Amino acid sequence: MEEIEKIYQLIHLAEKLKFELRHSSTSTGRKESVAEHTWRMALMGLLTAKKLDKQIDTEKLLKMILIHDLVEAEAGDTPVPFMLNNEDVKKEKEKKERAAIAHIRSLLNNEIGEEIFSLWNEFEECETYEAKTANALDKLEAQIQHNEADISTWIPVEYELIYSRRKYTAFDSFLDKFRAMVEEESETKLRNYGIDVDAVKRKLNLET
Repeated sequence: MEEIEKIYQLIHLAEKLKFELRHSSTSTGRKESVAEHTWRMALMGLLTAKKLDKQIDTEKLLKMILIHDLVEAEAGDTPVPFMLNNEDVKKEKEKKERAAIAHIRSLLNNEIGEEIFSLWNEFEECETYEAKTANALDKLEAQIQHNEADISTWIPVEYELIYSRRKYTAFDSFLDKFRAMVEEESETKLRNYGIDVDAVKRKLNLET
């Protein structure tokens, strides 16, 4: 198979992300696709990259965002709430995703394939500033989408998960300020629905 054919084959594979659905719903009530999540996450990266405490490689960040969920074209999406306190689900997710990225790498079998493989692993390891930023934006975009969705689409554990983003943004003052704004919007949404936010925070040993 010629290289151009391999590229085209991966483009066809990526089409699955347009109909691979995530747990989150849109403001209109339908489930969002992985592709939609990735697109807005990339927009967030473009808008925030120059506001960070540290100068980063914006092109690398955007590439990382673009491919971070590419594996879900084969492995599917596993919602975070379903993985809580369930190591078996976590391990199965990791196994499927590592098999998927290995297949993508072998499918292209070229420099681009190696770059995708490397960027995906860098995102997963979450050690570089670009990877930490990408992971933070991943979590923040998901919460923003929840804030935009009707509260009836939330499950109870997600009342607590609004505070789980803190550990992903603590490394950068701008992202942490942005996270606080998203979190405040989440709390307002819950209070408007009649949820005792202070009780949720006390349960998590957070300041009320």
